[in-house]
Amino acid sequence: MGRRVLVTGSSRGIGQAIALRLGQQGWDVAVHYTQDRASAEETVRLLGPRASGLYGHDLVDPASAQRLWAAATADGSLQALVNNAGIYRQIQFADSGEEEFEANFRHTFAVNFESPLRLCRAAVQHFLPQGGGKILNVASRVGFRGESGASLYAASKAALINLTRSLAVELGRRNIQVFGIAPGWVETAMAREGMEQRLPDILRDIPLGRMASPDDCAAAANFLLGDDASYMSGITVDINGASYFH
Repeated sequence: MGRRVLVTGSSRGIGQAIALRLGQQGWDVAVHYTQDRASAEETVRLLGPRASGLYGHDLVDPASAQRLWAAATADGSLQALVNNAGIYRQIQFADSGEEEFEANFRHTFAVNFESPLRLCRAAVQHFLPQGGGKILNVASRVGFRGESGASLYAASKAALINLTRSLAVELGRRNIQVFGIAPGWVETAMAREGMEQRLPDILRDIPLGRMASPDDCAAAANFLLGDDASYMSGITVDINGASYFH
């Protein structure tokens, strides 16, 4: 029987790297994007025959998450879900205006927690009649340690980490495994304004001396979704070059 996986936010960065690695390992990959269809089509091209559908849904609307799952499963059953899509918006907790704060709060939690939550629920209901399945949630180091200017982002990722743990406990006996990965600095973050100037300070705090690459994240995802992790569930694997422990 073939294996098919939906990877959200797989048009670029970590999501694209996960999609391509899973495709190389024999998974059929349903590709999701929010706005950048051209990049998503490039992911499909790179996947070749392992591409299994292209779906554009904006996860800032949590109802769209359910529509995404419905569209993907209409094209075939799924054995795994990767909740990768996410957003990061800095905010000063005390100094931001009410309108800015509320907009950041709603947007951040909708994309980073509520939509993944709803996708998890849809996935579980899909997996149970099939006898099981796997879910991987892409969290962040910040979900464990916090970061100035990232209070809402950190809170959304902490919620995702604890959802991962709770679902693993609740669903383990029903053959559903739930995992997370928590990247620290990843090379894709270089696109943030001013990051090049901060690079020496960032690298100073990473004992392995470099940022993670998207492929580093994809390697961990591939392991967790593979047969070698069959006795693991509920863990969130740190990918941070020994920069943080908890």
